[in-house]
Amino acid sequence: MPEIPAFVLEQARQSPHRQTLTLSDPQDGEVLVEVAACGVCHTDLHVIKDEVAFPKPAVLGHEVSGVVRQVGAGVNHVAPGDRVACSFIMPCGSCRHCQLGLEDLCEVFFQRNRLRGQLYDGTTRLARGDEPIAMYSMAGHAAQCVVPAGAVFPLPEQVPLQEAAVLGCSLFTGYGAVRIVADLQPGESVAVIAAGGVGLSIIHLARAAGAERVIAVDIDDDKLALASQLGATDVINSSHTDPVEAVTALLGHGVDAAFEALGSVPTVKLAVDLLDDGGRAVLAGIAPAGQTMDVDITKVVRRKLRILGSFGAPASAAMPEVIRWAAEGRIDLDRLITQRFSFDQIAQAYQLLDQRKILGRALIQINPDLQ
Repeated sequence: MPEIPAFVLEQARQSPHRQTLTLSDPQDGEVLVEVAACGVCHTDLHVIKDEVAFPKPAVLGHEVSGVVRQVGAGVNHVAPGDRVACSFIMPCGSCRHCQLGLEDLCEVFFQRNRLRGQLYDGTTRLARGDEPIAMYSMAGHAAQCVVPAGAVFPLPEQVPLQEAAVLGCSLFTGYGAVRIVADLQPGESVAVIAAGGVGLSIIHLARAAGAERVIAVDIDDDKLALASQLGATDVINSSHTDPVEAVTALLGHGVDAAFEALGSVPTVKLAVDLLDDGGRAVLAGIAPAGQTMDVDITKVVRRKLRILGSFGAPASAAMPEVIRWAAEGRIDLDRLITQRFSFDQIAQAYQLLDQRKILGRALIQINPDLQ
């Protein structure tokens, strides 16, 4: 088995540190990818801070692009040498939800990977001696990773390989929220609460999908300025302006769809409060365990409001569309990616993310020579 460098999270509330691990060959229906880059996502930070339970020791990193080096039996849609991007949801393709096209609810993914850090045969591909190392999705904080084939998608030449990493979580999640869960229609009005990596992707995609008004809400003027560059027609700094009053002043009423991209009790309540009659609140932010909603039930009932959860998207449907939008130039990857780090700066990247010092999406260039 080859030895690879990887960043291992030993215990919660500690920084991942570099070690040498062994990587097993891909099994049936799996793909070994040499990692070009991996996005810096708040969900990984939740695991580091023990706000989301996950077994340890573990290798995190779930937003990956790279080059195929080996394929297992039964894989024929990609071959060694192909440039690829990988979705963080890795559907098994055969559970009851996958059979209905609900790959974002894949039972095997949640039971095996999210609860146990394993792939679908009940084992991990990473080890330190005889000790198995848990994998968060494909465990992209490593020089190479093994990914179920249903989460691996070829890239056209028009899409740059390094930047393509952010297609697999930030933009994939944004596309699922905008196009699949909200079913956003041209001419509709939108509010996006929290202009971080996912929120900015939602703003960008909502505008690309034809939303007439896209209102960004955050407490950071720099993030709001970037939101304007990515398609927000209006911005509201909620640290000194009441968003409900501001939206009403702008539109005369609430918005058709409000997207919550942080995962906190106050911002979820705000998403519901910003809705027009019949509107839908789409919750895309992951909250620390145990957080509950605080909403006016009577308002939800009488005004026919909808509160919808959105976790990624069905990979087989959404990833090809996200990649196509990137190839057509409808997605500006350069503007979404605001900071870049080397492989050995992984710990620093997550420290800065925790300090709210990353404006958009950050990228870890694990192998910058891969293009």
